[in-house]
Amino acid sequence: MNDEEKHRRIAVYPGSFDPLTNGHLDIACRASQLFDTLVVAVYAFPAKNLLFTVDERLSLWQEVIAAEGLTNVRVEKFAELLVTYVRSIGGQAIIKGLRSPNDFEAEFQQGLMNRKLAPEIETVCLLTNLQNLFVSSSLLKEVAHLGGNVTDMLPPVVMRALQHKLGT
Repeated sequence: MNDEEKHRRIAVYPGSFDPLTNGHLDIACRASQLFDTLVVAVYAFPAKNLLFTVDERLSLWQEVIAAEGLTNVRVEKFAELLVTYVRSIGGQAIIKGLRSPNDFEAEFQQGLMNRKLAPEIETVCLLTNLQNLFVSSSLLKEVAHLGGNVTDMLPPVVMRALQHKLGT
């Protein structure tokens, strides 16, 4: 590792991203401007009932990142403790998006646990844009499943994948 690589600021934006929303994309775009490298880390073993496989979620992120021209963003999957993963790639920060006080409460508790386990890794919280305030992956899946229009809340490639999955 050369001196330049040693001083690169690497952040990890973790999540299940099932599906990836415009809210997730907004946080990734903004975080990519704050760090030399942003790693979107797709959790491969969430305790959730998922619509998309981990490989599908990785592929969707890769397509969206390419379309947005985010050259300092890469996508990886992980299945271990988050701070263990962040350390393994030389990361210094974990990115979290906040929509509401409920998000803050959950992220605050997780952030404190992460700080206890890995005090050298910072948690950086970014506030959502107003148009994404109510957007959540689970809500969008439910609305789309019931025939509602969620087109303006998902990147186009994700919308097509969701329609294909739901047979709509």
